[in-house]
Amino acid sequence: MNIDGSSTLGTRAQVHAALGDPGRLAIVDRLLLGDASPGELGRVLGLPTNLLAHHLKLLQEAGVVERRRSEGDRRRTYLRLVPRSLSGLVPAAARPAPRIVFVCTHNAVRSQLAAALWSRTSAVPATSAGTQPAPGIHPRALALATRHGLDLGHAATRHVDQTLHPDDLVVAVCDAAHEQLADVDRLHWSIPDPVRTGSDEAFERAYTDLADRVQRLAPAIHPPEE
Repeated sequence: MNIDGSSTLGTRAQVHAALGDPGRLAIVDRLLLGDASPGELGRVLGLPTNLLAHHLKLLQEAGVVERRRSEGDRRRTYLRLVPRSLSGLVPAAARPAPRIVFVCTHNAVRSQLAAALWSRTSAVPATSAGTQPAPGIHPRALALATRHGLDLGHAATRHVDQTLHPDDLVVAVCDAAHEQLADVDRLHWSIPDPVRTGSDEAFERAYTDLADRVQRLAPAIHPPEE
């Protein structure tokens, strides 16, 4: 058989095959909204360790899921969807939220950019906060926002304790914040801190990752019905 683009067809077929199991599809549905450690996935989905490991192996081989080590607790790893590996696939269930709060450690880069991207995409209000807020927004974040047409001119850093409301949807956009918010119901996006390397490429990668995740999550979140 001679089919043009057979390598692309093969890749697509492998992804479809990997999704052809209810357990693996449940894993993908959960990771569409945010990252999770294997232990967190197992608890949420009720999957035994050996079965979860089998499903994750097939999803990784298909290029759908990848692992990265936590920047907070280095003993932990987080599972995340490979960007654009499932383009066109959206979460099965919608979730109401009156407001979304993006949280990172210093509230100086990732959470600020995420809130600005969200405000440009969704009608659900958004804000940001930090577990250890910095005095101000990082200058590189301000420059990055300007390049991409985002307005952070009037944004300020705030502590999470002075920001969260009981009915907020919280999204932790860094590992350390996720691990510190132990008693808060939240989603998690494991996005590396671009300040650690300080390069333009690191800031652009963080922006691209956030933009992809906002586009993925926004269709699943809607304002509560009056």
